[in-house]
Amino acid sequence: MGITSYFFDTYAFCEIIVGNPNYQKYVNKLGIITTRLNLMELYYGLLRECDRKTADKYYDSLIKYVINIDDETIKQAMVFRYLNKNKKLSYVDCIGYILAKKMGLKFLTGDKEFESMENVEFVK
Repeated sequence: MGITSYFFDTYAFCEIIVGNPNYQKYVNKLGIITTRLNLMELYYGLLRECDRKTADKYYDSLIKYVINIDDETIKQAMVFRYLNKNKKLSYVDCIGYILAKKMGLKFLTGDKEFESMENVEFVK
């Protein structure tokens, strides 16, 4: 059985860290793809909710899954954000969503703004 890859939104990492059982199947045997921006959000959230040691631990363990963001992706993500301005999507989420689409990956999130969008693996 091959490895299935997903683009992990910050929301997904947070749910895995707090032990949400609905995310258990995404913990093992998966290819994780994310960006430094997602890790930045995660790091800040862990600083706020936990401590620096915890934030460092998760950032350092996930950095190997980071991919670069090219200029065309940034432009496409901002067009996507503009076209969906009524949803108030974050810059980071828009970049992740567009990267996932470009790479042929599902965007793994529980963010309600993405629930009905194509190419999303929505998990609460």
